[in-house]
Formats: sequence, C-alpha cells, structure tokens
Amino acid sequence: MKRTVPPRAIAALIPLLILVALAPGCKKKTVELAPDLASSDEALYKLGELEMKQDTEKAILYLRQVIDSFPKSFYAQRAKLLIADAYFRKGDESNMILAAAEYREFIRTYPYSPSAAYSQYQVAMTFYRKILRPGRDQSKTIQALAEFKKVITDYPASEQAKTAQEKVKQCEEQLAGHSAEIAVGYYKRRAYRASISRLSEIMTTYPDYSRLDEIYFYLGDCHFMMRQYDQALPFFTKVITDYPRLALAKVATKRLEEIEKQKAALKDSKDKKG
Repeated sequence: MKRTVPPRAIAALIPLLILVALAPGCKKKTVELAPDLASSDEALYKLGELEMKQDTEKAILYLRQVIDSFPKSFYAQRAKLLIADAYFRKGDESNMILAAAEYREFIRTYPYSPSAAYSQYQVAMTFYRKILRPGRDQSKTIQALAEFKKVITDYPASEQAKTAQEKVKQCEEQLAGHSAEIAVGYYKRRAYRASISRLSEIMTTYPDYSRLDEIYFYLGDCHFMMRQYDQALPFFTKVITDYPRLALAKVATKRLEEIEKQKAALKDSKDKKG
C-alpha cells in the first residue's frame, strides 16, 4: 500500500540514514531508500519488521519513520506495537521502562484500537516480570496488580481481561504471602499485637489467600499467648472446622484443650477464693 508523502517527510529520512549508518554494530553499513520505498508505509514497515530479526536498533529507526511520516496509517499502529514489543523482549529494567512508555503512548494515540487491551496488559507485564519474592520489596507487585486491574476495568470483554484476572490472583497471593512472612516474624519475636494487625489485614484484604489456615491459626495463637482465650477460640475453631485434614488442625485442637484447662483452673481458683 503506497501513500503520497510530502517533501518534508522524505527529507526526514536523511537523518534516519545517517543514524543507521552510525548505529552500533552497523560499521560501514549504509542504507539507501528509493523514493518509492520512502513513500510507502507498508514497504517501510516490512523493512523494519524484517530488520528486527537482525538489528533491533536499526529496525526501530525504520519503524519510527513509519510513525512519523504516516501517523494515521494502519502500519503506524503496527510499528508502534512492534517497537514496544522489541523493548519488552530485551527484558532488562531500562528496556522495560521504555516498553511501558511505548505501550502507554499507543493507548493514548489509538484508544479505540483492538490492540489497546493488549497494550494495557503488556504495561502490567513490564512490572510483573520484575516481581521479587515475598520478603523483599513488593513495589513491582503492587504496580502490576494495579495495571492488571485496569485491563479488567477498561477492557472487560477482551481476551486479555481473562488472563489478567489470573494475574491479579497471583499478585494478591504474592502480597498476602509477603505480609504473612512479616506477621510470622512478629509472632516469633513475641510482638503479638503487631502480628495480629498484619494477620487481620491479610484476612480482610486477601480472602482468597491459599494459606488462610495459617492466618487463622496464628491469629488464634497470638491471642492465646496473650491469654486472651475468648478471642483465640473462634480462630482455632475455624482451623479445625474448615481445614480438618491439615496439620495445624491438630495443633489447634490441643490449644482448645489447653484453653479449657486454663478456664477450668481459673474457675476453681475463683471458687476457692469465694
């Protein structure tokens, strides 16, 4: 598909040729574009697409020329995505930042494109790919979660929305696990009130967390260690009734027996004093 290009657009190709000639890894390489090639968005795009397999930086120069010279072209949209995907595939921190910027710009420029949902999903993936394990900085997880939720909110009927829902669950699982690790750390240091605060937050914020049995148990045991037996009872009971086959159910059963003994001893003590 050919389109008529104004002289200034063709003139814009001159710095492109200079940049290609000076690009790293392109020593002594020169690129000559015939006028018919320079006037074709399709030809320029295919040239960039082909070059992507050999020289990414050189390919990006061609693709940017498609965007600059033919901003309303179908191939300009495809070129924008190809550039973003090229940065994304490199995978390092700086290129992920560039990829996210390109995907965001695509959404701003082509908000009604069928590829807008894909672009938003890829923005989320630039953060998701950098998530660290529980116990370390979770800022990337929080950012990824927000971006995946945006996919679901802004493009609910898209294929990406379905995949984003799974990624949301994974991010929430990660954040819950991170908070649980901190909570257990407080518990081990006998900072029971701080542990209860974290555990309660997990219980309410991440109701689908896969290890809720541990959350309920530690909530019960924190109260138990503080001799708040009435507050401990419902948590131990929930472990036993909801997770009867897990090891913590046996420990919770023993805790309930101890609570009954403690209450009985306290009652006997009060009766003797009376």
